[in-house]
Amino acid sequence: MRTLPLTALLALAALGLAACGDEKPAETTPPPAVQAITAPAGSQQAAVVATGRIERRREMTLSFRIGGVMTAMNVEAGDPVRTGQALASIDSSGVDAGQARASADVERARRDLERDRALFEKGYVSKQRMDDRASALKVAQASLSAAAFDRRWASLTSPVSGVVLERLAQAGEVVAPGQAVLRVADLNSPLVLRVPIPDREVARLRAGAPAQVKLAEGGGLLTGRITRIGQQSGARTGAVEVEIELAAAPGLRSGQIATAEIAASPLPGATNQMVRIPAEAIIEAQGASAHVFVIEGDIARRRPVRFGGFDGDDALVAGLPAGARIATAGAGFIGDGDKVRVIDPAALNAAPVKAAR
Repeated sequence: MRTLPLTALLALAALGLAACGDEKPAETTPPPAVQAITAPAGSQQAAVVATGRIERRREMTLSFRIGGVMTAMNVEAGDPVRTGQALASIDSSGVDAGQARASADVERARRDLERDRALFEKGYVSKQRMDDRASALKVAQASLSAAAFDRRWASLTSPVSGVVLERLAQAGEVVAPGQAVLRVADLNSPLVLRVPIPDREVARLRAGAPAQVKLAEGGGLLTGRITRIGQQSGARTGAVEVEIELAAAPGLRSGQIATAEIAASPLPGATNQMVRIPAEAIIEAQGASAHVFVIEGDIARRRPVRFGGFDGDDALVAGLPAGARIATAGAGFIGDGDKVRVIDPAALNAAPVKAAR
């Protein structure tokens, strides 16, 4: 076998080293990027916030007890009304005829009773016959009273002094018994804001608690206090209606939408208060338990929290130390102990976009 000279071996070795020097080191994958927030202190979440509709405490929907063609509508929305004022009426021809027929039945029953009483005194009529005549008269009188009651309901009058909120029918329409015709409000009753509160938060509220209210269309803050807390949650929403009485303010009217921030106490038996964090920070929520990722330096640590449910885009949790950094966007793509990069969303929005080649 022929061996290469020493100089050739040295040349090959030099070429190999040169080739190795030309190779680039393998690129490392950067750690996953997440966004993070700082966990608020529990005292910052002492208030319960809810949105509802402002109404007068006494608002009534008026309707006719009997049906018929509505012949008159005397008011429009916004008109002031007084107690006993005639608001609308229906054609009373049918009830007038019924009242006349009932009156005739009473007269006939009374005549029959008087005729049989005279015969009874002479022994020609039995006691049972007299009892039947007396019962027939009572039935006829009751029918007349019912017809007279129906006749009174052919005209709709205002039960309060206030204002017409809404007109729901027009003259010339055929209305059914109980069909809504008008809505009126008693101006002597206070304005209240009725808001739905999740049942898990109702235990934190008490009657008399103060509230700050802001109208949806803007304006200053209004003051109020809780006057009623419902005793039953809604079948579909699970929310309990809470009534907040508002202090008088110019321009305040029924139908406005407003948001209330109500002073509340911690949940009974809770070691610390619930705080709000973005819902995307929650990992594997189940019942009253959930997990979040706490960023310690550049390492994500999975931590258990007590879960109070979702409220819009937020989640209610307890058990987080104030000031802890909580992973939000991107939390679902990391694991316990992963190294992460915390990015600032403002920086992403400000970064220039490179054109594609």
